[in-house]
Amino acid sequence: MARWQGLSRRKKSGARLKKHHEKRKAELGRPAAETLIGEKRVKTVRTRGGNQKLRALRLEMANLTDPTTGKSEKVRILEVEANPANKEFTRRKVMTKGAFIRTEKGIAMITNRPGQEGYICAVPTEFDASAEADKTISAKKKKRQRIKEKQKK
Repeated sequence: MARWQGLSRRKKSGARLKKHHEKRKAELGRPAAETLIGEKRVKTVRTRGGNQKLRALRLEMANLTDPTTGKSEKVRILEVEANPANKEFTRRKVMTKGAFIRTEKGIAMITNRPGQEGYICAVPTEFDASAEADKTISAKKKKRQRIKEKQKK
């Protein structure tokens, strides 16, 4: 079934809205690519205006650019360390923009959108796994931890 990204047919109050036009092809959406590590598999998708997007379904190499020297090299992706976009992506090893990956040259952060461009660009970075784990703790859990710390004092 197609994904439609048009306006809702109802207001917040629940009242019905009058349609000002039928559904348009431009309002269709597509499922996310959810790029994984593996032998290169890229799918082309026709977009509005006859243009194309490249959906990277699986990739094993990344373009690692050192911002201090400006030099780029192709490196192998070994593992997905963390993905701040969604902790479920970290568990499933899905690569999106902002994800931390382990490469042959160390840990790097993805700077582009592989699900829309068909390749991965990354920059080397310092990454602390324990700090990333703290970010995934829910707000309620953090609040409970603060209350326990106050009670100990």
